[in-house]
Amino acid sequence: MSMYRSTFARPLIAVAMVVASVLCAAAQRSPTPTRVRGTIEAVDGDVLTVKSRSGEDVKLHLTGDVRIVGIIKISLADIKLGSFIGTTTVPGADGRQDAVEVHVFPENMRGTGEGTRPYDLKPNSTMTNATVAEAVAGNDGQTLTIKYKDGEKKVTVAPDTPIVTYVPGEKSDLKAGARIIAFIKQLPDGSFESNRVSVGRDGLTPPM
Repeated sequence: MSMYRSTFARPLIAVAMVVASVLCAAAQRSPTPTRVRGTIEAVDGDVLTVKSRSGEDVKLHLTGDVRIVGIIKISLADIKLGSFIGTTTVPGADGRQDAVEVHVFPENMRGTGEGTRPYDLKPNSTMTNATVAEAVAGNDGQTLTIKYKDGEKKVTVAPDTPIVTYVPGEKSDLKAGARIIAFIKQLPDGSFESNRVSVGRDGLTPPM
């Protein structure tokens, strides 16, 4: 009886090991990307060939209702009390949050994505969209207190932190050499489509 049980158990153990291996591989597999950052290499109708910042070639199919916005550089002085901004931050010294970039939303985009969440620009980075409630000048830049629905955050903006804003864009802005960040969706056949593309003007790389 014990020999029968041992013989019967071996296939089950093998199957269990295979299943465990598959589950482990699935858990370690990189999540499907939700955005791509890179440079347009070619445009063929509604299809963009993009060289991503990690060096991969990505083909993006633009949807019929694609939204295109331009990104232009502005200055720290353009951030006012009451401005609705987005900022990517990373943990800094003394528990502060250091801004990697700041983008100022135009008034018609106020409230976009309000709140704070993990972000994929840098390791341990966070994206926060909120209203500027206070600005205090310091030796290493400005410290902004930004408030959103469920909380607030103090963010240090250094003099060399990229600061940008959005302007209306057109399909003609999507040309070879333009630097973009595109929000993407993977289709069943493995290709990608995008219904929103931000493109840097005058050679600017969208910093977010």
